[in-house]
Amino acid sequence: MTDKNPEFLPFMKMHGLGNDFVVVDERGCAPRVDAAVAIAMADRHRGIGFDQLTTLSERDGVDVHLTFWNADGSQSAACGNATRCIARYMMDQSGSRSLTISTDRGTLYAVAANDGMVSINMGHPQLDWADVPLASEMDTVHLPIDGDPVATGMGNPHCTFFVDDIDSIDLAARGAETEHHPLFPQRTNVQFAQLIGPDHIRMRVWERGVGITLASGSSSCATTVAASRRGLTGRKVQIDLDGGTLWIEWRDDGVWMTGKTAHVFDGIWRV
Repeated sequence: MTDKNPEFLPFMKMHGLGNDFVVVDERGCAPRVDAAVAIAMADRHRGIGFDQLTTLSERDGVDVHLTFWNADGSQSAACGNATRCIARYMMDQSGSRSLTISTDRGTLYAVAANDGMVSINMGHPQLDWADVPLASEMDTVHLPIDGDPVATGMGNPHCTFFVDDIDSIDLAARGAETEHHPLFPQRTNVQFAQLIGPDHIRMRVWERGVGITLASGSSSCATTVAASRRGLTGRKVQIDLDGGTLWIEWRDDGVWMTGKTAHVFDGIWRV
């Protein structure tokens, strides 16, 4: 979707399980999205509203390069649901059943799955304290934070709490507090997860720079890795989020995420 008028910025609105995105295709033109534009577009009352904004650009050796902006104007190296939605869009355009996608997280691979879903290899998890990153050396399986959470890097930092009753958690308060914990110099995404059956988890998410979201792909990957490392599940897990279900598998070549996507509408933002 392109428009040559510099006063207008075409965009697409997409969501993965209610985790919603604005997508701007900057291929073939000069970049127009910056922190100020992202903040303005993110306003759900005076703008469009989104959890993340993603731009598409050209990069040698891959089908597309993705850059991710949070609602507060900060950037993230990874966003699994947005990657999956854009992969579906590009597959529908080209007729291809696979894509190679570059991000600041690294090179990701997407393949078409059954029932119109898309699978993304989100890469290997970062398990060492320095790679998450954390502020100092420690065991990432047991952090010295009340609630004994697990730290995992998926191109962005994650802090996962395993709880007995997820409905009793004040997600807004606990999420905001943990996002800014001094152990996380780059802040962190926060997950609360409850085991509800063999290899089956119910999870709620507080996203860094965003707040409460209905779903998060990278958070689902991080929670699966954390649960497996704790011995709570195997490496193939169903994650039920507020917005729907993702299927995560931690394989030898990385963490694979499979789920549904939705392209809601196209529009024009007046710059």
